[in-house]
Amino acid sequence: MATRIDRHGLQIDHTLCDFIETQALPGTDVEADDFWQALSTLAHEFGPRNGELLAIRDDLQTKIDTWHIRNRNQPHDHEAYKAFLTEIGYLLPEGDDFEIKTANTDPEIANVPGPQLVVPITNARYALNAANARWGSLYDGFYGTDAMGSPSPKGGYEKGRGARVVARARVFLDDAFPIEGGSHADARRYRVKRGALLIDDMPLADPDKFIGYTGHPKAPDTVLLRNHGLHVELVFDRTHFIGSRDQAGLADVRLESAISAIMDCEDSVACVDAEDKTLAYTNWLGLMKGDLTDSFEKGGKTVTRALNPDRTYTGPDGNDVTVKGRALMLVRNVGHLMTNPAILLKDGSEIYEGLMDAMVTTLIAKHDLKKTDGARNSHHGSVYVVKPKMHGPDEVAFADETFTFVESALGLPEYTVKLGIMDEERRTSVNLKQCIRAAKHRVAFINTGFLDRTGDEIHTSMEAGAFSRKDFIKRKAWIGAYEDRNVDIGLECGLSGKAQIGKGMWAMPDQMAAMLEQKIAHPKAGANCAWVPSPTAATLHALHYHKVDVFAVQDRLRQGGRRAHVDTILDIPLAAFQKWSREQVTREVENNAQGILGYVVRWIQQGVGCSKVPDINNVGLMEDRATCRISAQHIANWVHHDIISRDDTMDIMRRMAVVVDEQNADDPFYTPMAPGFDGIAFKAACDLVFDGREQPSGYTEPVLHKRRLELKAAQ
Repeated sequence: MATRIDRHGLQIDHTLCDFIETQALPGTDVEADDFWQALSTLAHEFGPRNGELLAIRDDLQTKIDTWHIRNRNQPHDHEAYKAFLTEIGYLLPEGDDFEIKTANTDPEIANVPGPQLVVPITNARYALNAANARWGSLYDGFYGTDAMGSPSPKGGYEKGRGARVVARARVFLDDAFPIEGGSHADARRYRVKRGALLIDDMPLADPDKFIGYTGHPKAPDTVLLRNHGLHVELVFDRTHFIGSRDQAGLADVRLESAISAIMDCEDSVACVDAEDKTLAYTNWLGLMKGDLTDSFEKGGKTVTRALNPDRTYTGPDGNDVTVKGRALMLVRNVGHLMTNPAILLKDGSEIYEGLMDAMVTTLIAKHDLKKTDGARNSHHGSVYVVKPKMHGPDEVAFADETFTFVESALGLPEYTVKLGIMDEERRTSVNLKQCIRAAKHRVAFINTGFLDRTGDEIHTSMEAGAFSRKDFIKRKAWIGAYEDRNVDIGLECGLSGKAQIGKGMWAMPDQMAAMLEQKIAHPKAGANCAWVPSPTAATLHALHYHKVDVFAVQDRLRQGGRRAHVDTILDIPLAAFQKWSREQVTREVENNAQGILGYVVRWIQQGVGCSKVPDINNVGLMEDRATCRISAQHIANWVHHDIISRDDTMDIMRRMAVVVDEQNADDPFYTPMAPGFDGIAFKAACDLVFDGREQPSGYTEPVLHKRRLELKAAQ
């Protein structure tokens, strides 16, 4: 049993309590007694309202289930369905037009489009990598991936491939920074004269794209350029093995890449108790103070990683130009659903984890807000909290009220905390305008996410019938309407120039050529940020924002009016014909089951909340709880509607467990599921499938947390 310390009616695990009092609070001007009293008030007075909102979710779901059961054997009546959703308060009137009042957002949020990383905060090395991914080597991105159409070579440096990389980078420079009467491919000399950049004595077609340089103006060490708000750094070094072969001495082209990074306390982590939460908060504290480091072995040497400093250049006018060296960091709190045993309330119940996150992560961010110089996260005095899994405007309003309380308790100006609203639940999608209105002074981010959104779509309409296969769900009209409407409403509500409109993850980190081909669709859709799975992917995705002027796209879309409406979003993606062969059904369930098992076994056994998991075809996919949710709900739906039997599903689960065991055979920390199939991890995966209908909103957290705690107790 953990030792607990009483603070104002809160029974706090001593590990978390010690961290708060000895590490998080000092330097914030917040006294420990005041902090604990405020958190106790938040937990005991806001907690019941939190519970009421969850009860409303359950009540609405019960009514929707009943409606579908009653109407299952007759043709779907869309107008009757829509009227029913309006009657029960699920679908709300949209209200008058308005624009958000969000103020003091940093440029990375307001007017610099670019890639966004999401990283588990519990892994310090990954968190530092994400923060430092503000800058990345285009040469490395091309050379070390399949971005140019062929895999990265093994062994030593391949000169032919290197030459192709350099040529490809020169093409990019010609596109983004054309030379008046010349080409970067032919350039032999870059120099600065009278505040202008000259390439072989020819100026840039747009001289204003030259921002600064380092070194001597006649032979700069670096040259800084900017296009569509994004910086590009040319690095010159004739002693470098690449620069020595280059006629201009160009050794690298570095791109401003991950403009922002979400430090995640939610979907990509496995935080089930005080030990886990303290680790998450400790790393967030290190990032906000700027002193987080992590040491690891690489190539037989110990490497210590820390946050990169800002970069300083000499501007065209001779004055210093400082550019940030790190991504702007947002923190994703836990949603409204989960509780955590790290703190117990007066009645012995667990604290709502989202309320704890709100208080603690905002407290920690004060360390950044109190800085007056040096490397800072926010230069505009804001804290950016992404709040996931909210269902409808009342839940957004509750988050807004929560942070108003937190700001007052911590001595922060009202609306210091900016909110990211994740449009990933159907009740939020159909009421998005009202959701934004509910936090109109805080909204700094909205986005779409196919995986969680589809998981909620399946669970919400579980009783309506059997859903299409997953690949076909993506092709239905509702998903396009959902994606377009999110952007349209965001623009209607004035987010352009004030907030981010984001798109979801590219899930295949090893397939960069395909990403370069496909993910340009996100900036073309008007999204000024989109998620990528790695720093290298951020560098390559940044190329898209140089090709596409996102704010010009947003202006055009805003003038064109709304492209999609709620009626299409309410078109449930059920299977039109259920004449699948046994082989098709088996293959679909195998694919889902293998993904669930591959993810869950690491979550339960090793506490890894996000990792690259090989799929059934051994293609590495970035998996987190969202991917697990859609797969589990999909199988649950097919079992419920007799597309496949429970026994056949269990047989597939066992066979796929063997596949996952084989895929993890080289992991010394892995415990096989076969042949007993009686371990906690396998049971957790089965719970997600066979109890999927009963899980609140189809979420995976309750099962995963319960089973992970069970394993930790057994250890």
